[in-house]
Amino acid sequence: MRGFASIGLVRPKDVANVGSVLRAAFCYDAAMVAIQGDRTPVRSHIDTAKAWRHMPVLRGEDLRTLIPFDAAPVAVDLVEGAVPLPDFSHPQRAFYVFGPEDGTLGKATLDWCKYRVMVPTRLCMNLAATVNVILYDRLAKDSSRLIVPRQPRAA
Repeated sequence: MRGFASIGLVRPKDVANVGSVLRAAFCYDAAMVAIQGDRTPVRSHIDTAKAWRHMPVLRGEDLRTLIPFDAAPVAVDLVEGAVPLPDFSHPQRAFYVFGPEDGTLGKATLDWCKYRVMVPTRLCMNLAATVNVILYDRLAKDSSRLIVPRQPRAA
């Protein structure tokens, strides 16, 4: 299995969403989560796996300084020119960039993202739900990335 997925969040405002994003990143074996801005704490009761203990969670004022080496930035937003997710081919080394719950990524971020993708829905989705959908789609389109769940222990 080659490549990786990493997540970038631009100024998330809801601690529950950050917790759910961390849980999704951990469940789908993302390499890391980077957070621009400091509006929410990383620790959340929603992140029952305590993902921040198992993968890097970085903070900074500019996501561009936190992109993993040779990763392709992918803007996930309902913007003009975004490819609908069913038609999108995920880069091998991806840095998925998600906007805040109360806004959009904006031109400054979109300009440095190599790709744009959107989830075709009637309305914008919740931040954490969108992260789950993107990571699941990446997994579903590349069966070599399938994660085998742990078997429950016998009682």
